Order: sequence, then structure tokens, then C-alpha cells
Amino acid sequence: MTRQIRKVLVANRGEIAVRIIRTCAELGIATVAVYSAADRDSAAVRLADEAVQIGPGPAKRSYLYIPAVIEAARLSGADAIHPGYGFLSENPDFAEVCEAEGFIFVGAPAAVLARLGDKSTARALMSDAGLPLLPGSRDPVDTVEEAQELAADIGYPVIMKAVAGGGGRGMSVVRDPADFAAAWQRTRANAGAVFGDPRLYVERYLDQARHVEVQILADTQGTVIHLGLRDCSLQRRHQKLVEEAPASGLSAELAEQIGAAAVRGASAAGYVGAGTAEFLLDTQGRFYFMEMNCRLQVEHPVTEMVTGVDLVAEQLRIAAGEPLTTARNRVPQGVSIECRINAEDPTREFAPAPGVLTTCELPAGPFVRVDTHIAPGYAIPPHYDSLLAKVVVWAPDRPAAIARMRRALSETRLEGPGIATTTDFLHDVLDHPRFHSATHDTALIATLTDPVAVHA
Repeated sequence: MTRQIRKVLVANRGEIAVRIIRTCAELGIATVAVYSAADRDSAAVRLADEAVQIGPGPAKRSYLYIPAVIEAARLSGADAIHPGYGFLSENPDFAEVCEAEGFIFVGAPAAVLARLGDKSTARALMSDAGLPLLPGSRDPVDTVEEAQELAADIGYPVIMKAVAGGGGRGMSVVRDPADFAAAWQRTRANAGAVFGDPRLYVERYLDQARHVEVQILADTQGTVIHLGLRDCSLQRRHQKLVEEAPASGLSAELAEQIGAAAVRGASAAGYVGAGTAEFLLDTQGRFYFMEMNCRLQVEHPVTEMVTGVDLVAEQLRIAAGEPLTTARNRVPQGVSIECRINAEDPTREFAPAPGVLTTCELPAGPFVRVDTHIAPGYAIPPHYDSLLAKVVVWAPDRPAAIARMRRALSETRLEGPGIATTTDFLHDVLDHPRFHSATHDTALIATLTDPVAVHA
């Protein structure tokens, strides 16, 4: 059954709120921006048809406060709520409340969010669907003694991960058995504080791995497709810095195997909406399921650039009950690369560097896209993620895409008192021979000759 969406409340902020508002405008759908006191003058507020303040600056009292978001939707007359990424986007309680209050939730159903949000349950589900997993615990490990015994059987290094974790948080790599107990207690405490759930699982850690992911779309009629692979191997502390589509250096056969596994796993989970299945590849080319992200990814623009598919528009159509049509049978063309520009200081181990932007010059030109919410005079608030802009390029082949991104980064100037960004650091990463040869992996950032990068 289809349901018409006339007005969408965007339960987010920053560049992703702007991104969603723009697609809604093109589809003739009215929008409502919610904002905290810190975001009163934000781009999303200016671009939306309406705006409602939902609380003070801290996210727990605004963007994460479900009653305020629901009340804003009710007061504004919205019939749908798009959560973007982060904040409440993968919160099954929020999705359930939205549906109970009569709002269309533009995302996976609450039951699916609960099923896949628990990483241990997700691993068991994917294992039953035939997806390969790294050696490790199928269920959460209850005690440090049990975890140590498991780690000894797996072999070091191992990684402990929060069952409710995501976004690169709630995990620790352990190389020496002598460090295990302290890391276990530290990671449990962190998981409990950040996610409200201290449970952990343990699996083998791959030092030299490729991190690839598959963009999934699934409608309410049971059709599940994928739109190709992305490479997200360039990371520091499990946080992505550079992404590209399609994933380079993989054979067509291997890419198809990974894509088919992602579709099989999403089907087994009863997935609906846009989602991403994430995998690790070892040095022998074997792939392993890592997790399913039940939302739009930060790096979704690279898939849009190579396929011509507006993923936000597809999310809205799926949420309205429409079958997949425009996205089917899309074959990726060319190469797209995305660089995340963060307000962080690479010379200080990527410490946050907020302030007021006195200079804000962003790149343009052929096949260059910038997703951002900033402008000259923008005050970077200290309450949220440090992402300022995503610079995205497309070219017919990978060398041309790298050259275009280097040119785009050279045009980028974001300056102000106390502000530092990752722009120059990203330029150095793109110049690395291993990136040029597509032999990079998740360890590359830590092995750069720059001593700062070694500790990043």
C-alpha cells in the first residue's frame, strides 16, 4: 500500500539535513527543519520551509531527545520523519514511536533496526544466511576470563567490539595478552557510557585489510538490489577519511560475490530501505561480513555519482510504499572519490578545532560536488561531529578522479582563529603511492612517514 508524503521533518542537522531538504524540494515535498539553540542560524533552517527549535545545544537535550522531535513533527503537520545518519537514525525505539504516532519513518522498520543494531544478533543472522565471518564469538562474551580464553583460541591480535556500537566507536584492538584485561574493562565502560549497553564480542583483527561496503536498496515488496561497492579503507582510529566507488583493485568476480552476499544478508534480515553491508578483505582476497548499517551513509554521494541514483529520493519512495524502479539495473560508470573535511588538527592527533570561519572557499568546476552547511562567518559548534564538508568528484577513470580531487582540495580554504582542518593532510594521503596503485588498506594512515600519522 502506498502512502503519499507531503511534508518531511528532517530530524538531523548539518550537511545531511541540507542534503535531504534539497531532494525534497526537487520532489515537491515540503520540509521542516529542527534545530538546537546552537544551530539557530544554520543552513538547514534557512533552506527548509519551516523550522522548529527543539532544545539547547547539547545533542542529548535536542537532536537525541525523542519527545521534542515528535512534538515538532506534530506541531508542524509533518507526515514523515527522515532521521539522516547518526543521532536517532538507527534507534529502534524512535522508529517505533514514529509509527505509533502516525508518522512515516524514512528508514528501516523498528524490528529490523533492533535485529541488526545488535551486532551479535546480526552476526548470527548473517552466518545462518551463509555470509563468512571472521573467527570470533557468535554471541556476546559475559566475562573477561571467557573472553581471554576465546582470544587465545583465535590468536592475537584481536578486536573487542560493543554489541550496540557503530560509527567506529566502542572497539579496542589488543595485540598483547597482558593488555587484554585492562582493555576489556575500558571498552565495556566506554560502550556502556556511549551506547547504554556494555556487552562486547571478540573477533580476530586483520592488520592489513581492505574495508569495502555494498549499497543496498530494498522495497516493501521484497525486492533487494545493490548498487555496487565502495572502498572505505583510508581510516584513522576506525573513522573514515576517504571513500571511493567502485572499490578499486578488486576483480569483477570478487566484487560480484561480495555484492551477492550483501543482498542475501539483507534479504534474510527482512531489510527495507537504504542500507549498507560492510565487509573486510584479507590479503588473500577472502571477505568477511562486519556489520550492516541501517541508514544512509556519510559516503553515499560516491555511489550517487557513479550510478546517477538519488538515494534520498529512493528512500522516500520506498518509505511511501512504492516499488523499486529507477534504481534497478543501474551499472556504475566511472570513478568517484569523496574526502571528508573535518575541523580537526592532524598535528595534534586530530583533536577537534572549532572556531569561527573567517575564510570559506570551497571548490567547484566540472564534476565536483560539495555537500556542506558552512559559509563565511559560520561558528563551528563544539557539541557535534566535526564534519564541515564532503568534497566529491567524478571522472571517467581512477587516475583522472585522483587528479580532480587533488585540484579540488587545492582550491579549498577554510580558515579562522583556532581553526584547523584535515584538508592538507588529505592531500598528502592522496599522493601516497599505495593509494595511487590501489594497494592501500586500513593500516595505511598509521604507516605514513609523518610521525603524527603514526599515532593517529
